[in-house]
Amino acid sequence: MNEDVSAAKAENVDETTENTVETEAQAAEETTEAKEPTAEEKLEEMTDKYLRKLAEFDNFRKRTMKEKADLILNGAERTVSAFLPVVDDMERALENAAKSEDIEALREGMNMIFQKLEKTLASLGVKKIDTTDADFNTDFHEAIAMVPGMGDDKKNKVIDCVQTGYMINEKVIRHAKVAVGA
Repeated sequence: MNEDVSAAKAENVDETTENTVETEAQAAEETTEAKEPTAEEKLEEMTDKYLRKLAEFDNFRKRTMKEKADLILNGAERTVSAFLPVVDDMERALENAAKSEDIEALREGMNMIFQKLEKTLASLGVKKIDTTDADFNTDFHEAIAMVPGMGDDKKNKVIDCVQTGYMINEKVIRHAKVAVGA
């Protein structure tokens, strides 16, 4: 009798195990099916991502355009601010010129203002184009006169600078107007 009970229990355990395995397999299939998105859900998700990226790019474009407009409008602010002390000095010099009779003091004051102006230009990246004993170069010079009879050693050389040229950050902003030996 114990054998029959043991056999019955073993059959019962086998059936329970089979039922449990089958139930777990069905639950796993249902979970897998529930987790796998449908094509419509995938399309909806991708559309949402696309619209978000499009809005993000549009915001970036608008922000960039606004920053560029601000730079254009306020770009001269740094330059003008740098020149204001020179303008102040010039105003004071003009006021004192009317009161002073000492020409040498006026000359010295004007020279100091000019030196301050040159320093201000240099701080902004502006340099004079050197024409002293320079070969004529159309990248930097504009010939306004040809001076004949200067000899072979002065041919195509800058003889005289009529108007100083300037560069800013290695870009010519005004060519030097020069007389060239012919």
